[in-house]
Amino acid sequence: MIVKKSMGRAKSGLMLIMALGFFFAAYNLLSIIAQNKESSSGSWVADGLELFDPVLRMPGKVMGSSESNSKFHVALTATDAAYSQWQCRIMYYWYKKVKDMPGSDMGKFTRILHSGRADQLMEEIPTFVVDPLPEGLDRGYIVLNRPWAFVQWLEKATIEEEYILMAEPDHIFLRPLPNLAHGTKPAGYPFFYIKPAENKKIIRKFYPEEKGPVTDVDPIGNSPVIIHKSLLEEIAPTWVNISLRMKDDPQTDKAFGWVLEMYAYGVASALHNVRHILRKDFMLQPPWDLNIANKYILHYTYGCDYNLKGQLTYGKVGEWRFDKRSYLMGPPPKNISLPPPGVPESVVRLVKMVNEATANIPKWETLNRS
Repeated sequence: MIVKKSMGRAKSGLMLIMALGFFFAAYNLLSIIAQNKESSSGSWVADGLELFDPVLRMPGKVMGSSESNSKFHVALTATDAAYSQWQCRIMYYWYKKVKDMPGSDMGKFTRILHSGRADQLMEEIPTFVVDPLPEGLDRGYIVLNRPWAFVQWLEKATIEEEYILMAEPDHIFLRPLPNLAHGTKPAGYPFFYIKPAENKKIIRKFYPEEKGPVTDVDPIGNSPVIIHKSLLEEIAPTWVNISLRMKDDPQTDKAFGWVLEMYAYGVASALHNVRHILRKDFMLQPPWDLNIANKYILHYTYGCDYNLKGQLTYGKVGEWRFDKRSYLMGPPPKNISLPPPGVPESVVRLVKMVNEATANIPKWETLNRS
């Protein structure tokens, strides 16, 4: 069943409050940045900057004591841009194909659309519409809408499953995915470029020393993560708060760049004393990961460039290439040519899976072209 809901627009008074401290009134986000204030109960000091307690909670949410089953809801955040739409269509195609295979704990699917309005995929993909951040607050970093989208969805949607898989449009399911979490201990994928310990000085701005060692911040992003729903309800408001505070800090923004929101999820989880089971088999990322054996998700975030001898030419446009960024304004064509001999299995499988999806999705070349 497709849900078509949209939250009301932020009230005019909200913008004034945000200007003073990015205060999300609806969720009591009181603790963004407070400079030149006297220390008060619940505050902590880092690098000479006094900050309020960053941990925030959703109203009326209570941690569950047990779960009835291991099914997880597949949820991904997206925009209504053509670039996002064609990736969502491929992702949903493969979700439907593997969902009911043996070994799967996959439940229902939701595309959380944070464009604030319905689009032409509403009847094709189960979708829940939420509001983006107020204009200008993301400062051109659209990924900041992801945690805010999850906060709204968790508060307003009816979610039957006890667990949630946070996924992204450029994920393809290679095989049925079981629930990799254990009880209230979530599972996440360790990214080689997320290094909290190497960014200790920055992390300490948001994760105070009294909370624990920096190594408590897992080297993950929010996706892919399988997490108990009640835990995500606890973490999500803090994740919004930390993301905005990180973006507002020039040093942090410069250091973390496009992975800032990923660091923010790790910090928010640690602030709630949540550690993740790190599963390298959760996902692979071509062209760096070569084999697909025993992996669950293929993430095609990197461009794949090769010469005709099958040699990787990363950083240089290859004689053969597949890069999702080549299709910003519309979907890739059907029947993309296979890579030359010698190219790793992961890249070959990526192209074959894209080709299968595009051959079977109706109106592929016209529906989501800008």
